[in-house]
Amino acid sequence: MSEMRAALYDRYGPPEVLYEGTVPKPVPGPGEVLVRVHAATVNGGELLGRAGKVRPVTALAGPGWPKRTGIDFTGEVAGLGSPMSGLKPGDRVWGVMARSQGFGSAAEYVVVRPRQLAFAPAGLDLVQAAALPVGTTAITALRDKARLVPGERLLVRGGAGGVGSLAVQLGRAYGAHVTALAGARNLDLVRDLGAHEAHDYTTTGPDGLGWFDVVLDTVGTALPAWRRLLTPRGRMVAIAFDTTRVAASLGYILASTVYGKHRVRAFSGNPTHELFAELTRLTESGALRPVVDTVHPLSDIAEAHRALEAGGVRGKHVIQVI
Repeated sequence: MSEMRAALYDRYGPPEVLYEGTVPKPVPGPGEVLVRVHAATVNGGELLGRAGKVRPVTALAGPGWPKRTGIDFTGEVAGLGSPMSGLKPGDRVWGVMARSQGFGSAAEYVVVRPRQLAFAPAGLDLVQAAALPVGTTAITALRDKARLVPGERLLVRGGAGGVGSLAVQLGRAYGAHVTALAGARNLDLVRDLGAHEAHDYTTTGPDGLGWFDVVLDTVGTALPAWRRLLTPRGRMVAIAFDTTRVAASLGYILASTVYGKHRVRAFSGNPTHELFAELTRLTESGALRPVVDTVHPLSDIAEAHRALEAGGVRGKHVIQVI
């Protein structure tokens, strides 16, 4: 059986537990697609997985060790488990691991179903493009959960982060008045991405910002204070948890249902072909562009996790596989 390189860890713990190793190369079954991965990224959920804070998720790929990391990917079709229309070897694609698969895209190859893929945008380098698949989360949050409409006031917490930098662009494309919170060194970035207003989160709290029709929270802390900024018809969507108080964050989101339409909406991302196809359309139209903080080789997977945990990112930390 042939092997491939992959990011692995043999125990839960800090970023230092990660290393580049080898595992069996997957073989696509009927109705499956083998993708040669060009790049993946580091996401917040993977930090929790590696630290052992979401063990039911990490167990999806199997109960033993080593465990894998990586959710999204860009690459090219390397093989088909059975003939299928619309896909052929060499096609440039991007996608995400299915929820039932757990983590594992930080590797040379992945096997997925066609519904987890779409054609990658034409003319965009696949390593740079790897910063964009999390845009499916921004689309789901703003279009489907918040139902943002033109003219509304949108607040994005974490406006320079992986999802936040795309949410700022998407909010502008949807015709909203966008206010973004980010670190001082990233204020020019979020303005360049389309924010009408940009504030330093270290010096600007909820007081004095005014009212918002939609609050998108990518940070996860102090959720009650930010929920109180909603207008009478306002909606709040949270896509992150306080990593130091995961249970408390989840408890508040569940308890917020007492506020009815002012509850904090949350969801577990499991994007399909339709969402990725929409992401491709938005990218090719010029509405979205990738924001890459750093490109790391697969061998530096520990450093990539360490950098994301340190905060202050500008877009995505990308893992280049080939």
